[in-house]
Amino acid sequence: MSQIIVPTQPIETSANWKSADIAKRSAEWFLQLSHEDIAEIDGAQKAWKARNVPLETMQKSDFPLPGFSKVAARALDMLENGPGFFLMRGFPVERYSKDDARMVYWGLGKHIGTAMSQSDEGDYLGDVRDIKIPDGSPRFRGYKTSGKLSFHCDTADVTGLFVLRAAKSGGRSLVASSIAVHNEILRTRPDLLHELYHPYAWSMQGQERPGESNWYLQPLFAMQDGFFSCRYVRGHIKNGQTFPDAPRITAKQIEALDYFDKLAADPAFCFATDFQPGDFQLINNHIGMHARTAFEDWPEDDRMRHLLRMWIAVPNSRPLSPLLSRIYRDQKAGAVRGGFPSKIPGKIVFETSEKWENEMTATH
Repeated sequence: MSQIIVPTQPIETSANWKSADIAKRSAEWFLQLSHEDIAEIDGAQKAWKARNVPLETMQKSDFPLPGFSKVAARALDMLENGPGFFLMRGFPVERYSKDDARMVYWGLGKHIGTAMSQSDEGDYLGDVRDIKIPDGSPRFRGYKTSGKLSFHCDTADVTGLFVLRAAKSGGRSLVASSIAVHNEILRTRPDLLHELYHPYAWSMQGQERPGESNWYLQPLFAMQDGFFSCRYVRGHIKNGQTFPDAPRITAKQIEALDYFDKLAADPAFCFATDFQPGDFQLINNHIGMHARTAFEDWPEDDRMRHLLRMWIAVPNSRPLSPLLSRIYRDQKAGAVRGGFPSKIPGKIVFETSEKWENEMTATH
């Protein structure tokens, strides 16, 4: 077991921000795409489409973006060395069919890093939209509903979201600095910070490999070679308690989680933006968290809120603690890591929500 180090001093980096501060730093995390950027992306998409080959065969060189590559490099720098998130706006997604928009997003992702599978189904390019899966269904995942999503970290270095259509109302994107939350806990409740650096029992959510345990131990906070990282999904910790052989969560651990949730959702710590069609948002899951407000959707199918999601391993990622090794099996800086192994190695699924919708229809 790796040594547990609990800092006694605040972590001071550019990713230590509160909402009032980050609103003034938009030059770091916001970019309006230029006409030249859009024309370059459009040309690459048309050239790829003309090849008429499967999308999963695309390599970075197949989607050449010499100008946008500079934008991608800036985004990667801001994700790791800046505030921990980046938003690009202005892509005219309404001009593109759904399949063509997928091509664009997959091609842009090639210039950010390596996409990782988001489940054992092999969905490397996932759909984020309300398909009305019942709360009690074994297929339930919050991002496939219209409800509020609490602050969490996805299972990858970076989460990318590409907005095809926005909701009728609501669905605001919320981001928060896990470093700022960490520092506030250190300042006000150092006893609870100690709890968050020590392991909780987490559920594998059915994503374990054959022969592996369906739960594992992992802290929320960890340090490695001077680099901080956070991983948090409250539901996975809650579900860890369903396994009789998992350690029981203590009252002090619950208090620590409740305080963490309270701070992350505090308007002083979380920053809100209203998604627009064509937005491309990136979040470093090791130093940032994201959430979403509930939304009301349009009644028409072709207007309903729809985002595309990628989990991405990036080349400039930080080293991670061995305490996170159950999920991040390679903890070295810049490793291709995160996600969940597909049941069928090499399989790539691009239309997960349509498949799930078919399953739901067949069972109801």
